[in-house]
Amino acid sequence: MDQLSSHREAPAVLPVRTAWLVLVVVLLGEIMDLVDSSVANLAGPSIRAGLGGGPTTLQWVLSAYTAAFAIGLITSGRLGDLIGRRKLFLIGMAGFTLTSLACGLAPGPAFLILARLLQGLFGSVLIPQGMALVKTVFPPELLRKALMPFGPIMGLATVGGPILAGWLLHLDLFGSRWRSIFLINVPFGILALALGRRALPRHGGEDPGARLDLTGVGLLTAGSALLIVPLIQGRELGWPAWSYAMMAASVAVIALFVVSERRSSHPVIAPSLFRKRTFVAGLTVVAGFYGALSAFVLVINLLLQLGMGWTPLRTGLTLIPWALGTTVAVLFGGGALAQRLGRAALRIGLSIAVTGLLALWWSTGHWGSGITVWRLAPSLFLTGFGAGLVFIPLFDFILGDATAEEVGTGAGMLNAVQQFANAVGVAALGTAFFARLGHPSPESCFTAAHLVFAVCAALYVLTLLLVGFLPRRSQQAHG
Repeated sequence: MDQLSSHREAPAVLPVRTAWLVLVVVLLGEIMDLVDSSVANLAGPSIRAGLGGGPTTLQWVLSAYTAAFAIGLITSGRLGDLIGRRKLFLIGMAGFTLTSLACGLAPGPAFLILARLLQGLFGSVLIPQGMALVKTVFPPELLRKALMPFGPIMGLATVGGPILAGWLLHLDLFGSRWRSIFLINVPFGILALALGRRALPRHGGEDPGARLDLTGVGLLTAGSALLIVPLIQGRELGWPAWSYAMMAASVAVIALFVVSERRSSHPVIAPSLFRKRTFVAGLTVVAGFYGALSAFVLVINLLLQLGMGWTPLRTGLTLIPWALGTTVAVLFGGGALAQRLGRAALRIGLSIAVTGLLALWWSTGHWGSGITVWRLAPSLFLTGFGAGLVFIPLFDFILGDATAEEVGTGAGMLNAVQQFANAVGVAALGTAFFARLGHPSPESCFTAAHLVFAVCAALYVLTLLLVGFLPRRSQQAHG
């Protein structure tokens, strides 16, 4: 028994046909998470109009999900070893489905924010188990083929979410208005649960010897909350002293987390990763890239709906060039270009994205409320195309010199930083937008958006400079 506990449990051998069904179930979960985290951006003004509340209500609706997802994601992979991946996947999917229903039925803003928080936590339980299960049910010769759809589908789901939200809001099914963007998860969640109970293996390569560092988890959660809360709430309350105190405390608590991790026998994050300059630089690249991306998506939606008075449907359709640019880059450029050019592919993608953001910055400043769909289209296409070239290979480059033992933890950490950066981007740059907005008017909306687009471009430039610290070749190229 002791000998058994020191090794991972052997995963069940499944027929290839069942393994592909497992992949379908896992992809359903991934799509539900990605679409859910993006549709709320476009529906934000409608949610605020329907439930009331100030600008911080909208920021909390967006950030509660991504912050909870990021915080839970770091530890849920380890929980899969302790509790069982199949069990946690089904718990996560059931919880995600029920909290989606709760979001759709929310009677007020506080209820919706709480439901979004719980939805993010259940999403963080769901997602890591799915990827681990896919890796255990496919034989090595089929694994790469099984993983190929993840990048394109994740890219398409991310950019397709706002367009889907626009259509749902326009259709106003059964008078549901914005609620349909959450209620649509319910039938897909029930389908995924039914297929998952049938297909998911009883054993998914769990490690019975794994342990959870509760001190590390507590410190990391506290440090994250101490940063997010004042970023979102501080502006509306006039930046009281406690908001600055909480942000300072977050730095101290994160420092305690680092010290705790070094002393822990079962650290939440492999300490060896932080001794790699490439990984630390990669975390900064991910934070800058996704923080800017989330802020851009939020602000372009607010600009078109609040500043121009466009409907959610027209706004969603206006974003088609951005979605098209991303899709073209993801499907036909990202992976192949990275294999051929190495990290220069990331530089090309970021340079194009910076060009697109600067073009958007110029367009909004030059035309103001005279902007049209056709005047926005070129800059949106460039912004999407550049980001699409980065989406697929970025994590592979950051993990390029990670050992086999570090890859799993490193990927989980990168995913968590991505989600946390999304939350901070919405909180920090959303706060900057509303602070510059003042009394809402078309002119003030354009002035506020103009500022945020400039900051997003600057963040992309920072990530472009940091690419030089990443490995020259991606993990796939090394493999």
